This record gives sequence, structure tokens and C-alpha cells, in this order.
Amino acid sequence: MESATDARNRPIARLFPDGGRGFVFEFSASRISVGAGCNQLIGSYSIADGSRIDIGGLASTMRACEPALMAADDAMSNLLARSWRLELEHSAQPRLRLVSAAKEALVLVGQATPEAGYGPATLMFLEVAAQKRSCVNPWTGDKACLYVRELHYNKDGLVETRGPWRLLYENIAGFTHTEGERSVLRLKRFERDPAPKGVPSTVYVLDLKVQSETVMR
Repeated sequence: MESATDARNRPIARLFPDGGRGFVFEFSASRISVGAGCNQLIGSYSIADGSRIDIGGLASTMRACEPALMAADDAMSNLLARSWRLELEHSAQPRLRLVSAAKEALVLVGQATPEAGYGPATLMFLEVAAQKRSCVNPWTGDKACLYVRELHYNKDGLVETRGPWRLLYENIAGFTHTEGERSVLRLKRFERDPAPKGVPSTVYVLDLKVQSETVMR
């Protein structure tokens, strides 16, 4: 989301609690997912006459976050309960403008999905340790790396096996590590084929933060 304005064309500040980062909208078939760093709003949508979108039945994940982030989630959920007129700008980086009957406007900038660049993904789960470990990252030169192990779940949703702990040299797109916070992540794993010289062949993209907890040292 590039911008959000009210009927007087004033920024809707509560939707940008950190002063800059906007919500990310993901559309697939008839489903929509909207998030900005706290909870994900998930529901269905329909398009009428190619000019109007109706979003209904939004549910939310239940993470506890900073009050400003949770207030932004609530504000976005209330906004999306309305009917919106669609205005699509076709360009190298397409823009979708959503306008409500009350003249609020949301402007979304289109971005290609990782699948468009790398092909189908493999879903996997990684546990990320609360503290980074010393390393020499061959790709970035960093002196600290994420310390991770792969988790495998059974059909009942319980952890069945845990892989060995290892250093992760690749970045995880969409994930920012907080020192002292242990996380369980659902990731999309892509393989570059062929991989350009000087970059890793594996690409990790955050799909969902399953769990996080603060670990006392």
C-alpha cells in the first residue's frame, strides 16, 4: 500500500503506525490476505463488473503486538468491510486505486510474486534461535548469522522431527530478526536455476510467522 487518504485527501495516519511501512495485500483466486507486521487479515473477495471489489468475512490471526500496530489492524479491517471502486493504472509498475463511497482512497503498487521470478515454491518450517551466531557470511561478509533448524510436522500439526542446528547464510525475505526472540517460521523456498555468480542458489521468503517468544539469557 503506497498511500491511504480520507475524503479530504489527508493521510490516514493510523494505517502507518511506524511512519512509513504500509500494509501488504496479497490476492489469489478469490482469497485476500492483508498484513503490516502484526496480524494477518484473511478473507474472501469478489469483483463485480470489473469496477468494484467487495471484501467479506475477514478473520484475523491473534498475535499480541504493540498497541499502535493492533489499532492499525482494526482500522484496516473496518475500512475493508466497505465496497470499493476499482481504478487500475496500467504501467511498468501497475497501481490499483480503491475508492470508497465516503471518498477514502487506498493506492496499491503491484509487485511480482517470487513465484513469477523463481517458479514453484517448497513450503518448509524453520525454528530461528533467539541469538545470532558468529560466522563469516560468504555472500554478504556479515559476522553474525541466523542459527536455525528445520522442523517437520505430522498430520496432527505436532512437531515430529527436528533437524540439526546450523548457520543460515541466506536472507529470509520479509523477516527481521529481533535479538532475544525465538521464532518458528513457515517459509517458501525457491531455487535459482541457474544462480547468478555471487548470490546463493536458494531463496527464502517468509510465508507466516507461526510462533515467537522472548527467551531470557
